[in-house]
Amino acid sequence: MRELFFVNQLRNARALHPGLVENTIELSAKGDFIFKSEYTFEIGGKGKGFNQISGVEKSFVVADDIETGFQNKIPLWLFGFLY
Repeated sequence: MRELFFVNQLRNARALHPGLVENTIELSAKGDFIFKSEYTFEIGGKGKGFNQISGVEKSFVVADDIETGFQNKIPLWLFGFLY
């Protein structure tokens, strides 16, 4: 469900602002998704760590059940603002 929400929000942003967001969301060998062939995202719950994306530049953990982010950990709910 988390991954579906994340991809859905990025696609909605593309539909509303085609010049702002590229349409490329790909599956990744490290992490869950690569966006714009540059940014790697790993989606998970509150305790999700950076193990799966360690050593990957421009990588982020998108975590559910957290209110605020820190460094490269972003709350999942913030992507709801892309709708």
